[in-house]
Amino acid sequence: MKKTFSRSLLLVTPAVSLSLALSGCGDNRNEDAQAKPAEQANSKTVAYVQDPASFVNPFIGTKGPFNHRQAANVVPGAVQPFGMFNFGPEHAYTEALMKESEGISKRINEDNVRIPVSPGGYNWQATRLKGFSFTRLSGTGCLGASGDVPVLPFNQAIKHSPATDKINAYYGANFSHDDETAIPGYYQVGLDSGIDVRLSATDRTGIAEFTFDSPEQAKLIFRTAYSQLGSGDAFTQVDLEKGEVSGYVTSGNFCGYLGEYNRRDYYTLHFVAKIDAPITGSGAYVDNKVAANATSSQGGMGYGETGVPEWGKGSGLWVDLDVKAKQPVTMRVGISYVSLDNARENLAKEQAKQSFAQIKDKAYAGWNDALSRVKVKSDDKDLLTTFYTALFHSQFHPNIFSDVNGEYRGFDQQVQTITDKQTAQYANFSGWDVYRSQLQLVSLTHPQVASDIAQSLFNQANQFNGIWDRWTHNNGPTGVMSGDPSAIAIANFVAFGADKFDIEGAYESLYKASTVPTEYDLSDVGCPVFCRGQKPSLDEWLTLNYLSDQSNSWEGASETLEQVSADFAMSQFAARLGKDAHSTEMLKRSGYWKNLYNPKATAELGYIQGRNKDGSWKEEFDPFSGHLFVEGSPGQYLWMLPFDGQGLSQLLGGDEVMSDRLDSHLRKPDGTWVLYRDSAQYADVSNQPSIATPWMYLYTGDAYKTQQTVRETMKQLWHNSVSGIPGQDDLGQMSSWYVFSALGMYPFYPGRADMVLSSPAFEQAQIGNLTIQAPAASAEHIYIKGLKINGKNTLNSWIDESYIRTPQRLEFTLDTKPNPAFGGALEHRPPSYSVAAPLVATSEAK
Repeated sequence: MKKTFSRSLLLVTPAVSLSLALSGCGDNRNEDAQAKPAEQANSKTVAYVQDPASFVNPFIGTKGPFNHRQAANVVPGAVQPFGMFNFGPEHAYTEALMKESEGISKRINEDNVRIPVSPGGYNWQATRLKGFSFTRLSGTGCLGASGDVPVLPFNQAIKHSPATDKINAYYGANFSHDDETAIPGYYQVGLDSGIDVRLSATDRTGIAEFTFDSPEQAKLIFRTAYSQLGSGDAFTQVDLEKGEVSGYVTSGNFCGYLGEYNRRDYYTLHFVAKIDAPITGSGAYVDNKVAANATSSQGGMGYGETGVPEWGKGSGLWVDLDVKAKQPVTMRVGISYVSLDNARENLAKEQAKQSFAQIKDKAYAGWNDALSRVKVKSDDKDLLTTFYTALFHSQFHPNIFSDVNGEYRGFDQQVQTITDKQTAQYANFSGWDVYRSQLQLVSLTHPQVASDIAQSLFNQANQFNGIWDRWTHNNGPTGVMSGDPSAIAIANFVAFGADKFDIEGAYESLYKASTVPTEYDLSDVGCPVFCRGQKPSLDEWLTLNYLSDQSNSWEGASETLEQVSADFAMSQFAARLGKDAHSTEMLKRSGYWKNLYNPKATAELGYIQGRNKDGSWKEEFDPFSGHLFVEGSPGQYLWMLPFDGQGLSQLLGGDEVMSDRLDSHLRKPDGTWVLYRDSAQYADVSNQPSIATPWMYLYTGDAYKTQQTVRETMKQLWHNSVSGIPGQDDLGQMSSWYVFSALGMYPFYPGRADMVLSSPAFEQAQIGNLTIQAPAASAEHIYIKGLKINGKNTLNSWIDESYIRTPQRLEFTLDTKPNPAFGGALEHRPPSYSVAAPLVATSEAK
């Protein structure tokens, strides 16, 4: 029987506070020196991958069921790392797909509504598209968003309004994957209509080449109102003499089908498209009316009564082109969320007189630079492709949002200008997802970008009454999901060295948000999915020390687990800044999760269970209900305590009990693995509540089980195929999980840069100041036999955050057999920050 220990660590002593502050803040590191892997002076020359972009397969993860919750929802297309402009195809339903997708077919036929074929607009199973849009989100869980201004190259007569074309039966084009190409920064597809399309992009602009086999009726249709989930307004106009189409679309509605609050406009995208072929005529449409020879149109689609737009609404415009067969027509597009003038300036400054080939080559080079910030060595081409594609997907978001002149539209809907504290404003922050590892990866590889993202979030909060929204879409707060991810994100940025932003200002804002309830915290407006408060029912948090079943939150118990992680991150952030009293306060609050641990939740086992305001346990309780907590079951959420595993072990009954319970959560009674979308009794390592679960074995001393489980998850769920990403990629979060796991480490702690360890999949790798060596790495050598750090042997299953400041070399000896001694003793396990006892009394009578 293993012994059970509880270890409480509080990093608030003056000496520690000073060292943490120095390690994270204001040291004026050079961007390139910090971001790119540091070569070790005493290491041998290693043949790292020299052209990582050549190993990217943008089609990995593009195939999935039309149940969007089980698809990765990633998109191929032309985009730069973190670029504003994401140029790519918007797929359409066909009769065949409707028959395959029960439920979707019913909604299309009976409810007369439009929904994207997949969030992001792309699904490998589709064979028809409706245009090529300027903006997309990659990997979202909701039905869609953005997909603004799809442009359709067309070579038939205009017979009726495109707004009334059900499932794009006429205004669309079939295609085959046999004539489709995607590499970083470039996309190509040949349409069955005899039109070839080639796309590339800069940060804020796109370029397209269209080649018409039959040019007699060549035209471009600008479906301006046709954003993925509708639009409130749209305007398009053409200047025939200048060969220019311009306009805007006003949209929003992210996840609006889930509730009324987000069925609203909150951003406007302006665009200008310059076409090098003569425009010989034009026409326009609004709703069901078509006007030949018209030069402008205006009208939005709306969002429908249920948050999904209907057919028959919207506006756009087409232009007729004078082209020769096989002669490319070039279209250059600039966009801006501020104004048409800024869109023009973005286009002029970023494209100038560059050719399509030059822009394509620069986009590819930009991706090579971004991807080479993580260096690996391996002869396994599938492994390299899966890895570099994951790294690729992890650098799509957040997106540049400010223009070349520094202007951007703020959350207050006013035009703002970036200050000297940042180089660009960023948008599209999928907080509930990306706080767990994606932002940490961005911090290690692109510290200036990460610093800019941090300042961007602070700017948004200042423009939104001090509220740090948990899921931002362009310049709109959506409130989607639960918890307070911004507190964790900002603490992580600083811990991981992304410190070129207003750290003190951000801390003071976050601390106030953690201690002073706002009218939004006390209101249920938007709840459950879109709660407006940053800290829903903060008054309960401060008085009851948990969030009850009657709180203004999506769900009290799972919200409690999210909030304790946020408070732990704040405790570390405060310690880093020398604010010892705040750190002590927040660390105590991070122990509030114990107030919802019911040792008698079931007849045999204890779980986190919801409580009522009076302290009684919530009567409805099924530990394996997948809908009782937010996107998960109590059985899955039990393990979402990365900073206090020893405290959890103590309550569960000791290390052996905890290890056994993890075994039964990750395997069925016959020993088969359960890692993905089975019963909610088991783990789902494709979704956020479970992604840290494999690493929780480290707290039991069974580090070899973490090594085994992480490798098995990589093997089963990730591979070089169109279905090779599990679940939604969630704006790069799941891809970042794979990147870290393949390197043999994971950023486990909210607000700290310590890494917990598993076995590397590569012979050698470099990221930031870390060099990782594992000469025996293979699919069979999955266990850590030994480890040296800078030449010194260690049995620790984690490393502290000193690598942020000082280069470190990790030398792994791997084997085919477990080594229980590695990470086994208490002193070799990751630290646990535990508060010894529940903070409110529990009553058997209740």
